[in-house]
Amino acid sequence: PVFSLQPKAAKGKGQAEKKAIHPFSRKAAYLASAAIKQQRKEKLKGEKAQRLSLIGEKLLWFQSQLDPDKSEYTKQDACNITERYLHRFDRELEQIELANSIKERQGRQHGSREAIIKQTMERERAQYEGNGFEVPDIINSKHLKIFREWTGDLKKLPNIKMRKVSAKGSDSSVSAVSQDTDTEL
Repeated sequence: PVFSLQPKAAKGKGQAEKKAIHPFSRKAAYLASAAIKQQRKEKLKGEKAQRLSLIGEKLLWFQSQLDPDKSEYTKQDACNITERYLHRFDRELEQIELANSIKERQGRQHGSREAIIKQTMERERAQYEGNGFEVPDIINSKHLKIFREWTGDLKKLPNIKMRKVSAKGSDSSVSAVSQDTDTEL
């Protein structure tokens, strides 16, 4: 008898078909809840990233408005810079109005953008005239130094202290970006 050595067929570990899960089983409910949890996590992650991005844009705008020679700012200076921030869309609104005044087309061009800008301006104005609008704390020289050194990295946002500035000028409290609680200086 001659024996030939031939390789054995590989046993397929992953080749076996998965059993179909019954839709009303406990395993199906577990998998469904795990999928919902994952979707919720992704949604919250996206919302947080968007919120941090908006705060980052605001802080970069304020950083660009700072005078490099000035080492201290008063509450009035902070209010003036905040007023300029609240009017940052004025040119764009004028351009939209100009485009709409030329009646070559029916309807309003850039209507949705105009609505978003006006809604943002109203919300920010209400905050500023109400309980206060959050701006970087440029009144405190230590916080101003940290803010000037900030490179725009969103991971470093909690290091930047924020101060609520209102139209009254007298209300101002300091808080960290990551915290919702305000602490007096």
